[in-house]
Amino acid sequence: QVQLVESGGGLVQAGGSLRLSCAASGRTFSRYAMGWFRQAPGKEREFVATISMNGGARYYADSVKGRFTISRDNAKSIMYLQMASLKPEDTAVYYCAARPALTATSAPSYDIWGQGTQVTVSS
Repeated sequence: QVQLVESGGGLVQAGGSLRLSCAASGRTFSRYAMGWFRQAPGKEREFVATISMNGGARYYADSVKGRFTISRDNAKSIMYLQMASLKPEDTAVYYCAARPALTATSAPSYDIWGQGTQVTVSS
């Protein structure tokens, strides 16, 4: 069973960039599709991006398309979210998630979650 730990969050000005990392431990990271979700205060958790087991398929929420890039390095068992042109509405706790199946955009579809990392974008 894979375990996930996010890192890389912080405070950034609007228009800036951050790179989040999700480090996995346990067996067979490459057998999992991975996803990033975020949750702002008082709101439900929402889909951000997902990536297939081998990185060949990637999907993004419309709100981040063209600004965020999801990637993974199976040799290092790490998934990344490169965030550029950040906006105040991107402020949220960002969560890494895994599922031993195809990519999905629904949070309940994911079996394993990290603890989250805070991203705050100031105006």
